[in-house]
Amino acid sequence: MKNHRRLGIVFKNLIVAAALFASIPATSRGDLTQDAQEQKTATSGLSGAGPVVQGTSDDPLRDPHETHLRHVKQLTFGGQNAEAYFSYDGKRLIFMSTREPYKCDQIFVMNTDGSDVHILSTGKGRTTCGYFYRDGQHVLYSSTHRAGDECPPRPDYSQGYVWAVYSSYQIYYATDDGKIDRPLTTGPGYNAEATLSANGRKIVFTSSRDGDLEIYTMDSDGSNVRRLTYTQGYDGGPFFSPDGRWIVYRAHHPVGDAEIKRYKSLLAKDLVEPNEMDLWLMRADGGQQHQITKLGGASFAPAFFPNSQRIIFSSNYEHLGTSQFELYSVALDGTSIERITSAGGFSAFPQFSPDGKQLVFVSNRNAKSPHEINVFIADWVP
Repeated sequence: MKNHRRLGIVFKNLIVAAALFASIPATSRGDLTQDAQEQKTATSGLSGAGPVVQGTSDDPLRDPHETHLRHVKQLTFGGQNAEAYFSYDGKRLIFMSTREPYKCDQIFVMNTDGSDVHILSTGKGRTTCGYFYRDGQHVLYSSTHRAGDECPPRPDYSQGYVWAVYSSYQIYYATDDGKIDRPLTTGPGYNAEATLSANGRKIVFTSSRDGDLEIYTMDSDGSNVRRLTYTQGYDGGPFFSPDGRWIVYRAHHPVGDAEIKRYKSLLAKDLVEPNEMDLWLMRADGGQQHQITKLGGASFAPAFFPNSQRIIFSSNYEHLGTSQFELYSVALDGTSIERITSAGGFSAFPQFSPDGKQLVFVSNRNAKSPHEINVFIADWVP
């Protein structure tokens, strides 16, 4: 849900990132849920029960310092849940979850009040990064199921804290009742971390098809694929701005012969190290690529505010070397960083509702057991 951050499981594999993390990140975006969590070592992270929030009687799940949030509500209870994203009408959420009887992440949907939770993916292989189409009747997500019914092997942590970027991941177009219509990508390499533009016409995603982890766009039907990034290193977890002008993403570009050699060696094994990441911004056509945060640690799971003028994201920069990730916001020029969450533990994968009135995110606040991450929704106070 990605966090990458000496975390692990939860990112769009990443998850981004979360997997940063427990993903990650996943995060995205990639496979941030279970693997990232298992790697968290800080007591405030995912290795123990979640931090207990001392809220008020009318808002018990909100830390009093979280001034932009109100009426925080928990939508899932138990398991490892990440990367929850709104439908275009704001009435439903699509998310990834590891829960019984499944041994690794599958794609689920639910209403924004937490009702009608049901699996949407095949139940085979491992999945990541689901997203609704504008018509409300179709979704996309990445899955390894065509490479085998079983979950792919977890990363080899003898290599250090790493995320898996499985080359068997392909992006699929499916109906919202679970029927796969067709693949949108066919390889070779990792294809995941896909999201759609606000007008529903373009998909932006991460792929290793050209030998590196780069960002691409394609039309919503999978045609007209275009590569946007060319710098060696991990570029991933991309999101369009609501006005369609920008793409925000997370990246780490290795420098020096030794770091580059290690990056290439790990990628050849379908692995990446998500411990250092910052946010980058580029035009929707790939122009004007530039770094907007230089915080240290891992920053991932970025998404835009409804006005396209700020970015909300997850980072452990105030708790370097730990799996404590909080949500922050930042201006497009990298200034005016503001902390959004204060619960401690792990918070990631934020996204605003289409009308900007609510924020969905994942957190281990008040979790009852280690590695538990749940989906939360809150009213947003500007």
